[in-house]
Amino acid sequence: MGPEAVRSLRGDCVFSMSNIYESAEATLGFISSPCLTKVELRVACRGISDRDALSKPDPCVVLKMQSHGQWFEVDRTEVIRSSSGPVFSKISLWIIILKKSSVFGSMECTLGQIVSQRKLTKALLKQGNTTGKSSITVTAEELSGNDDYVELSFSARKLDDKDFFSKSDPFLEIFRINDDGTESLVHRTETVMNNLSPVWKSFKVSLNTLCSGDQERALKCTVWDWDSNGKHDFIGEFQTTFKELRAEQEGKQIQWECINPKYQVKKKNYRNSGMVMLNHCKIIKMYSFLDYIMGGCQIQFTVAIDFTASNGDPRNSCSLHYIHPYQPNEYLKALVAVGEICQDYDSDKMFPAFGFGALIPPDFKVSHDFAVNFDEDNPECAGIQGVVEAYQNCLPKIQLYGPTNIAPIIQKVASSASEEMHTKEAMEYFILLILTDGVITDMADTREAIVHASHLPMSVIIVGVGNADFTDMQILDGDDGILRSPKGEPVLRDIVQFVPFKDFKHASPAALAKSVLAEVPNQVVDYYNAKGIKPKCVSDYETTRTFSP
Repeated sequence: MGPEAVRSLRGDCVFSMSNIYESAEATLGFISSPCLTKVELRVACRGISDRDALSKPDPCVVLKMQSHGQWFEVDRTEVIRSSSGPVFSKISLWIIILKKSSVFGSMECTLGQIVSQRKLTKALLKQGNTTGKSSITVTAEELSGNDDYVELSFSARKLDDKDFFSKSDPFLEIFRINDDGTESLVHRTETVMNNLSPVWKSFKVSLNTLCSGDQERALKCTVWDWDSNGKHDFIGEFQTTFKELRAEQEGKQIQWECINPKYQVKKKNYRNSGMVMLNHCKIIKMYSFLDYIMGGCQIQFTVAIDFTASNGDPRNSCSLHYIHPYQPNEYLKALVAVGEICQDYDSDKMFPAFGFGALIPPDFKVSHDFAVNFDEDNPECAGIQGVVEAYQNCLPKIQLYGPTNIAPIIQKVASSASEEMHTKEAMEYFILLILTDGVITDMADTREAIVHASHLPMSVIIVGVGNADFTDMQILDGDDGILRSPKGEPVLRDIVQFVPFKDFKHASPAALAKSVLAEVPNQVVDYYNAKGIKPKCVSDYETTRTFSP
C-alpha cells in the first residue's frame, strides 16, 4: 500500500499552524486518494524469428518503466532456450525482447492499457518502427490482499526414459487453473540432466500467484524431458491443490502418479510414467507495512536542510531561502509535503532538524550537521510546525557558505539506526529527508555512507530544490542500476529516492509527497522481512489470516 493510500486511513485532523505552514499545506492541497492495488503481469510471445536460420532464438523479456523522461529497467524474465513462442514463468511498460545481446523488438504501453483490457496483444516493433510476424501478449491480474509465500521442493523417481543414448532430462511446470478454465504458468523448475529420479531445487512463490488465495483451486503439474531444439518430450502430468500440498506440514507423505493420458489409453498394463514427491512445503508469512506500524514500529523522521551560498542571500526575494509572509518557498513546500505524512507514524512527533553547509555561531566555522535549533544535545523540534519555526529563526543567525556535503548527516542518522538494528525488534525505522539546491561535492563519501546505511533500518529521501542540473544525483537513486561504494561494494538494498522539486511545480496536489514516499513502505517491509523480524505486536487476525484449515 502506498503512503497516500495509508494516509487516507486517518481522519481529517486539522492542526493549528503558523501562517506559512498553513499556506504551504493549502498550496499542496492534501487530499486522500483511493487505495492502491497490486497487479501481476504475465508475458508470452509468438512468432519470434532468429537471425540464424539454423536455430531457434533464446528470448527473454525486459520490463522498463519511464520516470522523468528516462527508461529504467525494472525486471526481466528468465531466458527460454530455443523457443519462438515462449511462455515466461517469471512474473513481474515499454517491453523489449532480448536474445543474448540482440534486440528482437519492442512494445510500449501503459499499465492502464494492460489492466483495462486484462490481456493486451501487440506487434513487436523492430528498429525503424516496422512490424513483422512477432507479437507479445501481456496479461494483468489483480492480486488479493494476501502477500504470503510458500516454499516448495519436489523430486521424482522412475520417470520414463525419452532419450535413446542417455536418460531423460526432466523439468517440472506448475500451472494454476483459472476460473474460466485457462491455465497460468506459476513456476518452471530447472532441468536436471540425464536423471530419471531428479531432485529439483526448492523455490518460493506467492500464494496469490499459486492459487489466487483459494486453497481448493486446481493446480496442474506437468513433467517434460528437455530437448535442445525446444521440442520437449511430454512425460506425464498430475493435478493437486494447495490444500493437499500443505498437508505435508502435518507429516503426511505427499506423492502423485505421473500419468501420460495417451499411454493410459493405448497400453493395457500401463500404470504410470513415474512418481513425483513433495519433499517440502513451508508457508512464509510476509508482513505488510501496516503490520509493522500497528505492531508499534515508529517512523523516526529527520530533516537536513542545505544552507550553502548557492541558495542566494535569504534577504533577497530571488533566494531559495527567502521567507515570504504568505507564500512558502520550495524548501518549506517539500518539508511540509513529506513531513506531514511521516509525522502520523511517530507517536511523540519530535523531529531532529539539521543544517549543512553554513557558518554557524558563535565562532562561525562551517558545519555539515548542526542542529537547526542550535541545541546540539536536543536537536528535536515539536512537530513539523516546530521544524518550520526553527528553520525561520535559524536563517538570520547563520551565514550561507559551502561546500554541499551530505555524507556527515547520513552518517549521523545511520549511527542512530545502527543502535536500533542491534535490538533485533521492529521498533524504529529512520527516514532522512535531505533538501538541497545543488549537486553534492562529496559524492565518494556519500556513496560509502549510503552503502553502509543500506544494511540498517533507514531510508534516504533527497529533494532537489531550485533549477540546478541534478543529472549527477540520479546515481544515488538505484533505479537505473546498483549503487556501489568507491571500493566496489554494492548496496544491500535500494534505500535512496531522489526527486527534483521542479518536476512537481505544476503537478497535481500532493504529487511530490506521493513520489518521494512511494517506495518507503516496501523499504520498511523489505528490511524487516530480510532480517526475519516480525512485528512486535500484531492482532490475532493478522497472525492467523493465512489459510485457516
